[in-house]
Amino acid sequence: MGALAQVETTLAELLKTTGEAARITELGAKLTKENTRVDQSRLTFLSKLCPSVVTIDENDFYYQGAAVATSYDDKKLKKQVETVVAAVKAIGEPTSIEKIAVEAKEENAEKVRAVASLSKQLATLNKRWGLIKWPMVNPKNIRDKIYVILFENGKHMHFSEIAESIKGSDFKRKDVTMQAIHNELIKDGRFVLVGRGIYALKEWGYKKGTVADVITEVLKKANEPLHRDEIVKRVLKDRYVKETTILLNLQGKAQFKRVAKATYTLAEA
Repeated sequence: MGALAQVETTLAELLKTTGEAARITELGAKLTKENTRVDQSRLTFLSKLCPSVVTIDENDFYYQGAAVATSYDDKKLKKQVETVVAAVKAIGEPTSIEKIAVEAKEENAEKVRAVASLSKQLATLNKRWGLIKWPMVNPKNIRDKIYVILFENGKHMHFSEIAESIKGSDFKRKDVTMQAIHNELIKDGRFVLVGRGIYALKEWGYKKGTVADVITEVLKKANEPLHRDEIVKRVLKDRYVKETTILLNLQGKAQFKRVAKATYTLAEA
């Protein structure tokens, strides 16, 4: 078997394990020692010489890629990429490749993942795929990274925990300071301070404000006097503070009035 035939066999076999398509960078990582740009250029050149492999050239919409010729030609490959991008747009939010496959009417999710990887319009993070402009799959700044960390955690976090999580993440740039994290948390409306240095996402139902503001909201919603224990219970759903902090606010703020033993209402304006 000639050298080119060996290359063709190796490429074809590798592509079958990657969903029948892949970026040249992905193939280069598996076939070369250092996967340099020179390695990738050589691999692209050799791919173009192999009849059983179809290539796709890099431009504003596609990464340099290769695919199995028995499944795709140049036009069919690009068309399939467009179909997957359209499916992502139709879903409208970051989601799993399996859901994208259903929307694209493709039974093989691995083939959809392979095709999606060729598109410069798409990105993936934490097993979710979406449009490259969506922060959840392509966080471009510290604020976006904070959002992703909180969203993935699913509950409030101290800013120091957020900083550590970013440093241990798969983000491209993750060398951040706690001060930088704290500054962004304060400035971005997506985040709400719910305790001493503790933040949550506004979309989870939290509102900005002091402990006194939360007590006021609790009493307004109740529309009747409440025992201090009930007030504490309800406030702690929205703020991670000490019980004594809530009680001090109840007893020390003029907007709250005690109407019975340990029972409070809003003072009349």
